[in-house]
Amino acid sequence: MNISTSSQHYGLNFDNSYLSLPDVFYKAQDPAIVSNPKVELLNESLAKSLGLNVTLLKSHGAQYLVGNTMFEGSKPIAQAYAGHQFGGFNMLGDGRAILLGEHITPDKVRVDFQLKGAGRTPYSRSGDGRAALAPMLREYIISEAMHALGVPTTRSLAVTSTGEKVYREQGLKGAVLTRIAASHLRVGTFQFAAALQDVTQLKALADYTILRHFPAILDAENTYIALLNAVIVLQANLVAKWMQLGFIHGVMNTDNMSICGETIDYGPCAFMNAYHADTVFSSIDANGRYAFANQPNIAHWNLTRFAEALLPLFHESQEQGIEIAKACLDAFPQLFFSSWLAGMRKKLGLFNEETEDAQLVDDLLMYMQKNKADFTNTFVALSHDNIVEGALFQDAGFLNWYALWQARRTRQTEDTNQQLALMHANNPKIIPRNHLVEEALTAAEESGDMRLVHALLNAVENPYGECNADEKYSQPPSASFDQRYKTFCGT
Repeated sequence: MNISTSSQHYGLNFDNSYLSLPDVFYKAQDPAIVSNPKVELLNESLAKSLGLNVTLLKSHGAQYLVGNTMFEGSKPIAQAYAGHQFGGFNMLGDGRAILLGEHITPDKVRVDFQLKGAGRTPYSRSGDGRAALAPMLREYIISEAMHALGVPTTRSLAVTSTGEKVYREQGLKGAVLTRIAASHLRVGTFQFAAALQDVTQLKALADYTILRHFPAILDAENTYIALLNAVIVLQANLVAKWMQLGFIHGVMNTDNMSICGETIDYGPCAFMNAYHADTVFSSIDANGRYAFANQPNIAHWNLTRFAEALLPLFHESQEQGIEIAKACLDAFPQLFFSSWLAGMRKKLGLFNEETEDAQLVDDLLMYMQKNKADFTNTFVALSHDNIVEGALFQDAGFLNWYALWQARRTRQTEDTNQQLALMHANNPKIIPRNHLVEEALTAAEESGDMRLVHALLNAVENPYGECNADEKYSQPPSASFDQRYKTFCGT
């Protein structure tokens, strides 16, 4: 492993605070050396915001972005965690991801700098620790689209091909994703700590998490109860944003729920086209556990697992600890509903609140589902006060709803232009449509043609602005595409 002294030249300022935790939470692990790395995508705007040297990363960054050469100050590790995967508990860990360290930005913001697909680790089990090009490009595209949509998310700094094949059903081009995150602390990290049955280690993890992410609660009467409440609020708001955009995570295992409220681990995720509450695209979600409408329930379930892990820190009496946890968790449904409804009001141009607003939204979704209306484009049409052709806009029930909505809009002081401006700011014109994502990934994988990837990234970077992109980026696929479309976890 080559060690570089040029971290400062690249603008990197590494720290390794995670190593202050007991060493049971991680294992030292160097990335695997690869033969011929090449930077396929570099997120220049993100790099600049992190204070990194874009020119140097583009010209000489490939060896660093796959881990062939280490930045000075980096102490690479694989993190341990556990998780409920489709309801079943497993002891896990970073099976193909290596944390190089934490970069401290010029603004003193601490972010994780991780390589995904960087080779085997002590937690790989039977996996090879590698990643294929297409799934890494997919995470780059979707995570950057989510960022542009205003959703808290991990970010993608780069995708670097390795010059080597990875083998799944067939040989595929290998790649490494450089992922930036506020941290990689997960509900599953706390489940891992709880499974060790050592309160000292659990407390160390909780204290580290509070100091890193929630310093405002340090003066709380019980900081661990305050921690649970803070994470509940973050997750309620996060999933509400997903639901307002038609996003389906696809694999909401507890190891895929970030403590700091970022969307993490883009595997079999997708955006819904025709609205249906039970939409599932993931090939591994045969029973619809993580279907679109079930995401709030699963978030609540995952948070319950988080609370269970923290129980010893709530009260010396387990019985009282359980009562405390229940009281905290009972707040989640209303927190989620309030956040979701507030966002849906904005999508409909409503500034004030009326009791019947929830029913107004539910009725719209019901008519959308009945008529297989496109989720994104329906709200775009409404935000232009534009009744367009299509089954939904010919439905007598929907037309009655439309009249009720217009009447509702009159019962506020803001004028039509203000209402439409609110709708434009909350109804994206462009999302990363599944068929276009697959088209771009196929071109990159099969012929090395990155033009469609770049064009798609350009299209999704300003989803709420004036749409200057080709019309195809705002059009849904055929119904037959959606009916047969499946997403995969990419492992």
